[in-house]
Amino acid sequence: MPNTGQGRPAETQVIHSLPSPEFRAASVLVVDDELPALRLLRLMLSAPAFHCTTASNGEEAIAALQRQQFDAVISDLRMPGVGGMEILAEARRHHPYVAFLLTTGVDDVEVGVQAMRSGADDYLVKPLLESVVVASLERSLRRRELEQQVEIYRQHLEAMVEERTGQLQTALRQIENTYEDTLQALGTAIDLRDNETAGHSRRVCGYALEIASVMDLRSAQLTSLARGAYLHDIGKLGIPDRILLKPGPLTSDERRLMQRHVQIGFDIVKGIPFLADAAEIILSHHERFDGSGYPHGTKEDQIPLAGRIFAVADTLDAITSDRPYHRAASFESAREAIRRLSGSHFDPQVVNVYLNVPEDTWPTISRKQRMGPDSLQGLHESRGN
Repeated sequence: MPNTGQGRPAETQVIHSLPSPEFRAASVLVVDDELPALRLLRLMLSAPAFHCTTASNGEEAIAALQRQQFDAVISDLRMPGVGGMEILAEARRHHPYVAFLLTTGVDDVEVGVQAMRSGADDYLVKPLLESVVVASLERSLRRRELEQQVEIYRQHLEAMVEERTGQLQTALRQIENTYEDTLQALGTAIDLRDNETAGHSRRVCGYALEIASVMDLRSAQLTSLARGAYLHDIGKLGIPDRILLKPGPLTSDERRLMQRHVQIGFDIVKGIPFLADAAEIILSHHERFDGSGYPHGTKEDQIPLAGRIFAVADTLDAITSDRPYHRAASFESAREAIRRLSGSHFDPQVVNVYLNVPEDTWPTISRKQRMGPDSLQGLHESRGN
């Protein structure tokens, strides 16, 4: 056999460049039941570029894979017992980024296609040429390294996105809390404008959310309902004290002026994006189911559901609270009045929900809200949302 003078057969000689200080030899597991084939591959994959470990059968190979991590595996396809495809499956199961080359003495395209579909990086036909083996191995190692880097980058990107998402959610919660604090302050200011109805906004909000929670409104709808409840009377800030605080009945002209608070309130908040849905509640909270309400005389399903829910809650509080023109009545009296006005003033479906809520729920909500202001989030959570 020809020799180069360096003690190696010419067909297995390979010249490796000197490694850099950061260089690490690629660890390769070579599997073949034929000893000459093992020796040949071990010569091809010599130091310093490679560190070669051999296994003479599939069982040894699987034991080696379970024992240590390899950068690459070169396995014969057909061997007694455990063959190359079984080794490939085991390698992919435990080491997804290991480069895997299958060798065989049968030049069969279908076998090669099956091997590649099963996760092999390449398919080499014997007799093996060193240049082909080394080129295929280095190409497969580079591809697997790139895949691993992409996966690491993906994981890093996901972690970064998760972190940024958490920061964004925290910022949004802070903004939401600021909104709630502002709305609560506005609701308090509205109530203080009319001392006789102090706490009205909080109580109506609690009543409305109780009804809405039974009707399975979505979270966003509950939030809009709560905001609308807090701000429903904001238009009263534009009504003169002589009318707003008048102890006796209003004249026709005074009543018309009082009714303008609905449109005034809508005009105040309609241009604020996060209050768009709440603005509709403000506009519709005095509409009646039979169309006899104001300002537009809308009826039935033309009135937003939140507005129909709010109308019941508003009347419940109006009847059970002291007002300039009457003393507070009992919750039982309010219950009968609302039942009687079902189908005219109020949506029968909403009234039915209200009537099926345990009677002691309403005074409990009233007492809780009279104790002090709650945030919209607190009211929302108290409804189980």
